Amino acid sequence: MVAPCAVLLLLAASGIRDNSFLIEEAYNQEAGVVQHISTFQRAWRENTWVSTFTQEWPLGGPRHQLSWSAAWLHPDAERGGHGIGDLALHWRFQIGGAEDDRAALAPRASVLFPTGNEDDGRGFGGPAFQGNLPLSVTLSERFVSHTNAGGTYVVDARNDLGESADLTLWNAGQSLIWLASPRVNVLAELLFVSAESVVAPERTERRHELFLSPGVRWSHDLSGGLQIVPGIAVPWGIGPSHGERTVFVYLSFEHAFR
Repeated sequence: MVAPCAVLLLLAASGIRDNSFLIEEAYNQEAGVVQHISTFQRAWRENTWVSTFTQEWPLGGPRHQLSWSAAWLHPDAERGGHGIGDLALHWRFQIGGAEDDRAALAPRASVLFPTGNEDDGRGFGGPAFQGNLPLSVTLSERFVSHTNAGGTYVVDARNDLGESADLTLWNAGQSLIWLASPRVNVLAELLFVSAESVVAPERTERRHELFLSPGVRWSHDLSGGLQIVPGIAVPWGIGPSHGERTVFVYLSFEHAFR
C-alpha cells in the first residue's frame, strides 16, 4: 500500500454514515467521540500483507480532526520477515457535512515519519508529506459517493541498496455506497495510484496500480454507546494491476471519551 489509509464512523441516528475502506470519506469525528480503526489486507499472488491501526480524535468539534496511523507489514514473501512501517500523523479540516448538507469536503495534510526499515521494504527511508482532498456527496436517500485526489512527496527516499532520490506519488479514487439498510452498507470502490520507486542514485521508476473493490460493512450498537463496525472487501486488480487479487478486512470501534 502506498499511503496509509488514515482516512477510513461518524454515526447519525439513521445508521452508518461513513467507514469507507480504500477511499477516504469527508466526515470528521463528532465532539467527544473517538474512533479506533484496524485493517488487514493480503495480496494472494505475492503472499504479502499489511495491517494498519488508526485512531481519530476531534479537536473540540467536527471541524478539526487529529489522527495517527501505524502499519505492520510483511512486504516480501521471498526474504520473509515483518515489522513496523512508517508512522503517519494527520490533520483534517471539514467543510460542510452537517446532517442537512448534501456535500462535505475535508482537506487532509499528513506527515510520514521514516520509522520503517527501507532495506526490508517497510518504509520510504525518508520523511514524506502527503495531502488528500476527499469529497462526500449524498446522492439520494439510498446512495452516497466519495471522491479522492491527492499526492505524496518523499524527501531522500532510499532503496535496499542505500541509493536515494526524491519521490512523488499520486492517488485518485471514487466510491459509490448503497445504503441497503440503516445498519448495512454495500460498497464499490475504484482506486488508482501512480507511484515512483528508487532504482539508482537520483533515478526513479514509476508504476501504476488500479483496483476495483466490492465490499460490505455493517454495524452493531452496544449498551454504553459503543459501536462496532466490521467489514470485508475484495480488491481486484484491473488494467495495469490485472491478475492481482487481495482481501481486505476492516474493524472499527467508536465510543465517547467524555
